[in-house]
Amino acid sequence: MTDDFKGSRILLVEDEETLAVGLEYNLSEEGYIVQWAKNGREAVELFKKEKFDLIILDIMLPYLNGFEVSATIRKSDPQIPILMLTAKTESGDKVKGLEKGADDYMTKPFHLQELLLRVKGMLKRKAWYKHSYENQSVYNFGSNKINFESLICHNGKEEIRLTPQEAMLLKYLIERKGQIVTRKELLENVWHLNADIETRTVDIFIARLRKYFEVDPANPVYFKSIRGAGYMFEEN
Repeated sequence: MTDDFKGSRILLVEDEETLAVGLEYNLSEEGYIVQWAKNGREAVELFKKEKFDLIILDIMLPYLNGFEVSATIRKSDPQIPILMLTAKTESGDKVKGLEKGADDYMTKPFHLQELLLRVKGMLKRKAWYKHSYENQSVYNFGSNKINFESLICHNGKEEIRLTPQEAMLLKYLIERKGQIVTRKELLENVWHLNADIETRTVDIFIARLRKYFEVDPANPVYFKSIRGAGYMFEEN
């Protein structure tokens, strides 16, 4: 593990004891400091008392489920990375998890190395994003106002709360205003994924940004597609 992330604090929320003990051991071996909560209520209480850098969150939990825990945590901390970990496989649960504030989603059973890579990638993204918004926390274009610290935006008609992943993509594109950015570059630098794994992810997130910030999402003026190349953010 990169030394920069040793000592990062992880809140592990999992009611399956065998799985939780194994994850706690392996995450600790990577240099992370792990706190284990056995139910949703305990997770919320721990989050209020202590500082964490990332949360690994099961959905099916006693007292409060993972969706409820995620929604509660997001009200006080819109940026902390949340990785949902669940046995559910329906796409609706994935969508609901992402809507409730999860940044990533893994289905049990999973490969330990994949989980460790995702944790590391999420911590990297958090560090980059924090450094980035400290230099410029508010950005305006057209009738849109973006607050990269609170993740609350206004598009001239309504208030929108971005997910951390949406905010990171938007920040990355704005910092490269007028430049063509390829899907491969976005997957590698925003998602920290191998560009060969999945390309529709970028397109889905670009569509969301157009829906939020374009007057006519079908004819975008800010988030332009560059045929055969990728995307470009422009203001003119």
